[in-house]
Amino acid sequence: MPDELTLAQSRATAGCPKKMQYGPCGGVNHDGRCEVAEHPCTFLEIPTVRWHGSPPADPAPATMRADATGRTAPPAAATVMRERIAAGPIIVADFPATALDAASLHECATILAPSVDAVLAGDSGTARVQFPPAYRAALLQDAGVTPWMGVNARDRNRVALEAEAAALAHADAAGVHCITGDHTRVGSRPDAAPVFDLDSTALAALMADHGHVVSVAEAPLSPPLQERPARLREKQRAGAELCFVNHAGGAAPVARFIQAAQALGVTMGFVPCVPVIVDAGSAALLRGFTSLALPVGYLDAILAAPDVREAGIEAAVDLAERMLAIPGVVGVDLSGGPTAGAEADFARAEAEIASRLRARLKRDAARP
Repeated sequence: MPDELTLAQSRATAGCPKKMQYGPCGGVNHDGRCEVAEHPCTFLEIPTVRWHGSPPADPAPATMRADATGRTAPPAAATVMRERIAAGPIIVADFPATALDAASLHECATILAPSVDAVLAGDSGTARVQFPPAYRAALLQDAGVTPWMGVNARDRNRVALEAEAAALAHADAAGVHCITGDHTRVGSRPDAAPVFDLDSTALAALMADHGHVVSVAEAPLSPPLQERPARLREKQRAGAELCFVNHAGGAAPVARFIQAAQALGVTMGFVPCVPVIVDAGSAALLRGFTSLALPVGYLDAILAAPDVREAGIEAAVDLAERMLAIPGVVGVDLSGGPTAGAEADFARAEAEIASRLRARLKRDAARP
């Protein structure tokens, strides 16, 4: 007979619009309200749901495609990425190309390839319909940039996600970023039926079983704040290797979150998001992120500068350098998105931030 905790978890899943088993998602409003419903998040009043699947296995040898347990050899790019992370730090850039535009994808990839270790190509901020992740990974590889692909559980059931995991391995993705995904009630396609057959934690386990470098996100400022480190621990138990830390107000709050997670046994590497603001449009996009917090005065100082683009680039370099000084941080993600029509210019700004940051790190390393 189910105990009270199991029943409470079942009720939370039943009441969640995303049917999450390992909630809450990162979209909980600051007042605790669900991002797509008027009621409070159904996971707020229960303890962190423990991962109850199998522990992740070590990646199979590179010569093996699959063993009797279903383990899959890691993609070659995943092996290289693990080596890069170990050598550290890595610089990842949110990929700004226009959805369903191969020419825009190729242009932005060509701009970013010389400067960053990978591009994080997830959901477009302005369009729900986009090329499938594995196809985009192949296009990005052809354009000469390393793809770190975002995959959500909103639009595909578990069979389709298993196919995507295999296709991403074939396309040689360097990493897979696993998110539950925004609900279809928000965004450009409210007419589409949401799937949510898995959530981010279960999706991380699926991708880990295919040998991928798996990253997940965590939102330190989304309620319940005290449970966020424990929730990340469960994602690690499912197979996640890295955490992209959502915008949390600067280096000090990110450091506190990382320390709290490490105190609970989280050993994965952290990749904090660094906001990239180069004009009013990119500022407006960041303002629309759920539970976003920027350092005090960060946005206003950039927008008030005589040269907004230059101020935004320098602010991002400064903040990235402070993030990289935090113990446990293995890289940064240049995070944000462009004004419509300015995708290539936004990519150039990200490339400039990455180049200046590398120069600073090299200079600092050379100091006695």
